Amino acid sequence: MRALHLLAGGALALVSVWAVGLQAAQDSPESLLPKMFDDPAPARSAAPRPAATRAPAPRPSAAPAVTGTAASTAPRPAATSTPVIQALPAAAPTLAAVQQDDGTLRRIPSLEELEKMSPEDFEALLGAKVVIDMPPSARRSADEAGLLDPEEGGLPLDSLRPQNGALVRVALAGNRGQLVSRWGHILLRRALASRLAPPQGMSAGDFMGLRVGLLLRMGEYDAARAVLQDLDIADYTPAFGQVAFDVYARNADFTGLCPVMATQGSLRDDPQWNAARTICEAFRGNSTAAISRLERDRVRGTMDQTDLLLAQKYAGAAGKARRAVTIEWNKVTTMTPWRYGLAIGTGLEPPAALVNAAGPSYDYAAALAPMVSLTRRAAAADRAAAAGVLSNAAMVDLYSQLYADPDISGEWQDRAESLRDAYTQPDPATRLAAMQALWNVTGAGVYARQVLTAAAAARMAPSADLADSAPSLIASMLAAGYDANALRWASVVEAGSRAWGLLVLAAPGQGAAVSGSALETYEGEDDSARKQRSAFLAAGLAGLQRLDRGAAERIARDNGMAMGGATRWTAAIDSAAKRGDQASVALLAAFGMQGESWQRMTPRHLFHIVAALRAVGLDAEARMIAAEAVARV
Repeated sequence: MRALHLLAGGALALVSVWAVGLQAAQDSPESLLPKMFDDPAPARSAAPRPAATRAPAPRPSAAPAVTGTAASTAPRPAATSTPVIQALPAAAPTLAAVQQDDGTLRRIPSLEELEKMSPEDFEALLGAKVVIDMPPSARRSADEAGLLDPEEGGLPLDSLRPQNGALVRVALAGNRGQLVSRWGHILLRRALASRLAPPQGMSAGDFMGLRVGLLLRMGEYDAARAVLQDLDIADYTPAFGQVAFDVYARNADFTGLCPVMATQGSLRDDPQWNAARTICEAFRGNSTAAISRLERDRVRGTMDQTDLLLAQKYAGAAGKARRAVTIEWNKVTTMTPWRYGLAIGTGLEPPAALVNAAGPSYDYAAALAPMVSLTRRAAAADRAAAAGVLSNAAMVDLYSQLYADPDISGEWQDRAESLRDAYTQPDPATRLAAMQALWNVTGAGVYARQVLTAAAAARMAPSADLADSAPSLIASMLAAGYDANALRWASVVEAGSRAWGLLVLAAPGQGAAVSGSALETYEGEDDSARKQRSAFLAAGLAGLQRLDRGAAERIARDNGMAMGGATRWTAAIDSAAKRGDQASVALLAAFGMQGESWQRMTPRHLFHIVAALRAVGLDAEARMIAAEAVARV
């Protein structure tokens, strides 16, 4: 038996019915969840687990059947033509009909019963609790929380079960979420979203909290919310309250927090948590009282003035009890997830200078938020795509919306037209020129634009006339995993060229050993600082077993970098690789790829990451990470 407040669908339905009866219905709030949550989860063939559903309210039991001797000996009424007297209509239902002596509800009343209740009984009903039997089949195991089964691309369920919990904790809690590699980010997201049993010495709740927390630090806010919602709210621990709060704040979805507030409202007791609970009261139909409470908190100085004004604006969206709220951004010196989530959730866009100074995490949020303007999302998309938060398909979709919007002109319209030309122009040279116009940016933006043009580059037929542009075209294809298309260019690139270096890393399978003369040519033409590109090429090839490790160490050493030697991290990832532990290898590889740029990576780390991924069967990820290292230096 679990005690649950009337919430979400239940409570909102009750409020709606009563309001209709009084002909004073308020505007119903729209869902803030992305469309993906409206689609049914795909069926799983092995060990299916029930989806998260609200347990059905128990129906009143039928009248007990008459049994025993009394039933057989009781006289039956004689047949007669006298009309049967009909029973009198039942009295209007009262709260007592569904409420037990301890104040809990035996069941949720039907809509017909609600319509017949007096206003006093209905008010009492809103504050009552309902006891619902949740059958074992409707409960979900916290030991298997996650989104992806192995059949859906997830990692094996028991991957981490024999692993040392302390090591897994370090790999998760010690990861700041900023990785040098886009493909490393994608692999880590996949690992964190997989259905994984917790390792030894770690509870399922702690393991889930660490995974969701790392997804948040990575900027994967949609994924963090989806993984969080696979854990039953009843299994939340007090330490989980902050994680849940951060998830919904980062998604600008404070109504998504309302079921947690209704059933686990005591997880925390601080101003932000209480303000969020007040917002939920507004969306349960008490908007006037909620806004008044937030105003009292503002006058008392419980929280920052701007924070509570934003909370009032958000709560006012629940009904007609709105008030004029003006946000003076010139008085705001720092940005927080709470402020940003409330702002974009109510249609406001904080000043760009304030957001940019707060770090890349807000760009990730803007790129994923459908309520943010198209131009703001496009401006944030470069950072999100380079990091791995946005895919090539998502970028193309965003630019397609820019192209179709008649109100967008100037630079953004020019970029959208360039992308369209990269797909539609009949002349290959014209399509290439359109892509080069998009690549004409500085810094990390170049790789982000290569993600944007990946599918267009994959449509280019190999041509010796375009060989000078082959490195950029191949790097663009590999940014989105079009390795088969990229390998078609092997016939037109010269051995030892920059394009050749990308292809020998991206080729699947064992592959032939790389010739020493081609490597010498590559190294001689390398214009990167300290010839880091050559060292990364050698380390990647050694990790893929396409170059002798000794030769790779020599190339790194000749350029002032070390590839040999052992550390605790190298010992841990090599040990996980020997055991075939995909999940541990993915977590440890991500731990070793932290940093702001590839200049922070070393040939030693790259070698162990690529070798470990290949050893546990993640060959595609190993090849893409190695090629990305060479492309981005």
